[in-house]
Amino acid sequence: MPAGVVDAAAKGVRLDRHAAGASSLLLRRASGGNKQLLVSASSHLLFRATVLATLALVLLFAVHYPSLLSHSFTLSSSSSSASPSSSSRRSSHRSLLGRSGGPSSSSSSSYSGAAWEREIRRSATPRRADGLSVLVTGAAGFVGFHCSLALRARGDGVVGLDNFNSYYDPTLKRARQRLLASRGVSVLDADINDGALLHRLLSTAPFTHVLHLAAQAGVRHAMRDPQAYVSSNVAGLVSVLEAAAARGPHAHYQQPAVVWASSSSVYGLNKESPFSEDHRTDRPASLYAATKKAGEAIAHAYNHIYGLSITGLRFFTVYGPWGRPDMAYFSFARSIVAGDPITLFRDARRDFTYIDDVVRGCLGALDTAGKSTGSSGGRKKSGPAPLRVYNLGNTSPVAVTRMVAVLEKLLGKKANKRVVTMPSNGDVPFTHANVTHAARDFGYRPTTSLEEGLRHFVDWFVQYYKIDIKGGGNNVLAAGKTGKKKSMAMSSAS
Repeated sequence: MPAGVVDAAAKGVRLDRHAAGASSLLLRRASGGNKQLLVSASSHLLFRATVLATLALVLLFAVHYPSLLSHSFTLSSSSSSASPSSSSRRSSHRSLLGRSGGPSSSSSSSYSGAAWEREIRRSATPRRADGLSVLVTGAAGFVGFHCSLALRARGDGVVGLDNFNSYYDPTLKRARQRLLASRGVSVLDADINDGALLHRLLSTAPFTHVLHLAAQAGVRHAMRDPQAYVSSNVAGLVSVLEAAAARGPHAHYQQPAVVWASSSSVYGLNKESPFSEDHRTDRPASLYAATKKAGEAIAHAYNHIYGLSITGLRFFTVYGPWGRPDMAYFSFARSIVAGDPITLFRDARRDFTYIDDVVRGCLGALDTAGKSTGSSGGRKKSGPAPLRVYNLGNTSPVAVTRMVAVLEKLLGKKANKRVVTMPSNGDVPFTHANVTHAARDFGYRPTTSLEEGLRHFVDWFVQYYKIDIKGGGNNVLAAGKTGKKKSMAMSSAS
């Protein structure tokens, strides 16, 4: 075969092999590309399926558990501490510390504007020469209501603040608020832990005094909801003192003097009698007592550091018209009229103090409070006056069985009594006030006997609840009993 033909044939073979190799490479590349396309398509499908499944799960969760979603947002936006035991306890705690949630409830941002400021200044302006201008916290509570009425009646300016919590029937607090409004006293629906609102209030009107009576009350309730006491009695007190301390030489108004409610419970397991401000108070018998004792230590610090004039008042078992339904005399009266049994603690004695006597003590403490200086006692010789602490009691302890006997006589009906030994639930066997310091410094002298005070209470009680005592009282308290019927094992702790 000619050489040219051979060369051509060889070249043809090489070309065929090259073409075959190229074709094989193209096939391999095509195959790899298809695999990549398949993988990419599968990934997209898997991603879309995952997104759809997630959305479906979220939708199902939202449909079946809407309360859990809303509750989590509520807790995250709240400044109040939650009770640690369960979601129902947390919800209950928020009802105690937060606003009532009704139409009148408002955040601090809604309390602003020219009209609101005019109303605050109107209510805070005294109507007598040299009158006080007082911010009263807990103004819709028992003692706060009566103090606000008394201040207004003598011509002082008063602005109230209350969160209307559900510790006891809020309708009673609303009735107090309406009566205060009829006397020209504005009571805001707000919480003492709303620091922004407190600062705004104290910057709006030239308050000379703060009467801080807002607190979580009750000895036994602390065993069920301890966080409520820490939030209100400790954190709330700090909030009030912070706002008062911020008023100073560089603020629009000067610092007000602060008078606040401590409690006779700080004496705790003290065995000396009568209880004196000089006795030890480092053995509280309840968490409530411990929070009040902590408050006295906090007050001392703010007095020393910020120059605040602060007076603490230790109340002894306050009773009277418009009182607290959780107190023993009140709940016993309801049970006696309704025919329900009552449980008494054996040998329990209390220094029952009528509300009018306590109010006179509160006003005396306000009238004699020194001015806040805005300076530390440790830096200047002209620093603030020392922290003052006073007992406000009746000085005559009475057996709780005697109190029940007086109620039986006034209501015309015998009580179905059960007497038991006092349990270890925070109550103490007796209280007895020594009031010589208050008598010396502002003329405090209680004048109302238990019989007279309970008569005033019963007169209000039967009128407010529309009770027909002569008819046996079986129509009692349809409006006053709310929720489930509770055990009437109540003590007289303040």
